[in-house]
Amino acid sequence: MSPPPPPPPPPLLLLLLPAVLLICSGHLPATLSAGVTFFPNCNRTFSCGSLQNITYPFTGGDRPEHCGPPGFRLICRDGYAELNMKSLIYRVLRIDQTGENLTLTRLDLWNNTCPSQFANSTLNFTIFNYGMGNEDLNLFYGCDSVKLITPYKQFNCNASGSASGNSSYAYYLIGPVPDPILKIIRCNTSLRIPVLQSAANSLTANNITLGEVLTVGFNVNYSNPCEAKCSACIAYGAQCGYDYDKEEPICICSDRICHVRGIRACSMLLIFLCKCLAAESAKSRLYETVSDRPSNLPSLRENGAPTTTLSHILPLVHCQGKNKNKNTLLNRTGGNNVPKTVGYSVLGAVLLGIFLGCLFYFLAQRRRRASKAKSKDLPTPPSSKGIAPSLTGFSESIPSYPYTKSDIEKGSTYFGVQVFSYMELEEATNNFDPSRELGDGGFGTVYYGKLQDGRVVAVKRLYENNFKRVEQFMNEVQILTRLQHQNLVKLYGCTSRRSRELLLVYEYIPNGTVADHLHGKQANSGSITWPVRLSIAIETANALAYLHESEIIHRDVKTNNILLDNNFQVKVADFGLSRLFPTDVTHVSTAPQGTPGYVDPEYHQCYQLTSKSDVYSFGVVLMELISSKQAVDTNRHRHDINLANMAVNKILNHTLHELVDPSLGFESDSHVRRKITLVAELAFRCLQHERDMRPTMGEVLKALRRIENEESDVQKAEEVDINSEDIGLLKSNPPPVSPDSVVADKGVNPTTPYSF
Repeated sequence: MSPPPPPPPPPLLLLLLPAVLLICSGHLPATLSAGVTFFPNCNRTFSCGSLQNITYPFTGGDRPEHCGPPGFRLICRDGYAELNMKSLIYRVLRIDQTGENLTLTRLDLWNNTCPSQFANSTLNFTIFNYGMGNEDLNLFYGCDSVKLITPYKQFNCNASGSASGNSSYAYYLIGPVPDPILKIIRCNTSLRIPVLQSAANSLTANNITLGEVLTVGFNVNYSNPCEAKCSACIAYGAQCGYDYDKEEPICICSDRICHVRGIRACSMLLIFLCKCLAAESAKSRLYETVSDRPSNLPSLRENGAPTTTLSHILPLVHCQGKNKNKNTLLNRTGGNNVPKTVGYSVLGAVLLGIFLGCLFYFLAQRRRRASKAKSKDLPTPPSSKGIAPSLTGFSESIPSYPYTKSDIEKGSTYFGVQVFSYMELEEATNNFDPSRELGDGGFGTVYYGKLQDGRVVAVKRLYENNFKRVEQFMNEVQILTRLQHQNLVKLYGCTSRRSRELLLVYEYIPNGTVADHLHGKQANSGSITWPVRLSIAIETANALAYLHESEIIHRDVKTNNILLDNNFQVKVADFGLSRLFPTDVTHVSTAPQGTPGYVDPEYHQCYQLTSKSDVYSFGVVLMELISSKQAVDTNRHRHDINLANMAVNKILNHTLHELVDPSLGFESDSHVRRKITLVAELAFRCLQHERDMRPTMGEVLKALRRIENEESDVQKAEEVDINSEDIGLLKSNPPPVSPDSVVADKGVNPTTPYSF
């Protein structure tokens, strides 16, 4: 008789099962939130008129507000759902939750050509964007008679926009208004309203009336900014919701917050182990059935049926796979082969070490993925070598990843954004007409343009003589596509790297920059009052805090990079110098770059970039908002050329009133004086030389919100309350001039308008 084959190895993966269970126990959503806050009724739907069974992310009616993120609240009135957005009320005519699009029309223009307020239609571009098939409809009120406009484009309106005398005409024009018309037309006010292109064509053919066109509405796409976190809730079977107190998305189980983060990965790992253990158990039983055993061992057969000898009592493990309803009994046969047992133990230890290594890698990857949870998963661009670029590296130059020819021809997406052809953008900007130039950015010129789908955009054309243009191009695309925030400029797309030129396409922000309104071409308009300036500071701080939470340092915070829409809402722009900054490192060593007057002096001296570098730059922005002065002005006294130094000296000498813009009412309004003083104190903390003495951007944001809401404990502040300890520290270690001699790679005038 031939010797029996060796017994199969013991199920070594059993050694890993307790470890996996222990690890996953910290992630499984077995416990609900210990708080007493309840979030009921999120399993209900919203219905109003023709809209039926509307669910997340929309709320309204029987669906409480906590059942969806901000911006999706619907109100049912007169058989129509209404959406309040940017001080305007829109009627929702259609919602397609599968395609994530809807049709809206302005309530004040519902079959009405005379609106209650003369405000252009605008959207909350954080979650909404204009869809396909729209056309611009321009309405002009209180106009002189214009013979170039045909009579059938005239309509009646006795609204407040009409003027007395002969200025009583109202006109409409479809699409872009020709320059000759703009030069000769004289009207009191005008509106730009999006409408369906099909309705606009019918209006041109005189088949429907102007009021009917306004009733048809326009198409809008929407996206849920909390979709990444909501996916985990849905995978577990929980309801998606939003905690408005903490301003964060939540998962709701049994009307309470539940935590499901990490459940999917642990479940997959457990299922994998179960399958491996089941396979090993089956192999062991097969061995016992067909093998001959030595005569000194008990028979493996009884009455012709195979039997199993258990040397250990093992728990029953439930595995979900193809056989969901079957339980697998894990077992092994006994044996007295001690050397093999020792060998198996050593092998088990090795496997356990490998598992722990994989576990640490898994936890590190999960932490990185968590930082991206606020944005959707983005496709990686194809590479000629098939290697996807990494967003976690800190190489001095970001490598370029070229498109293949087929990718360009497909016109698909690049890092999740649309790829435009050069000819398409050339047409949109009228061959980069100099008259459409909006300004010079850090690395290129920005042009006004209009795409074929009707979207008005800003197109940045990178300078060809900039040797780092590919790096900045890649940097801006990679960073902006992973971010989504209401106060960050939105990137619509770009050309491919193999295009004739490198072009970036952004949403168009029509109201210029903060610098324009403080000390630029719009400085005398008087529209940027102190409440507006404080709101700008809060929204900018909100955007920067979001960047830091996403492990990104802007590195070029300045008033020229803070854009304003018509409602003075902030859009932070220009990410060409931005850097990824993991939270587990103290700093990144890199050559100083930035704009003179805004560069962190410690970064300039020590070449160590941290998130506190942005805090310093933001402190300069705060002082600009208070003083309306430029960050660097060589016409000032040599000690005051740099605004940061000037501000610190004024505060220490208790002469802040000499710095404040007189138009803000600092001397005449005690309420304004108190708030300006508190903001100046906050700016003083941001401008400290030692970065450890500066607050974080999150702390800055909270302080500004307290000031806006008058929740500060300081009830009366005629002068900045800087304690003696801070003054002593500052005098013993005075802050150096933020290097106005630093000429970064940008090499542009710090007052350049509309900088992307």
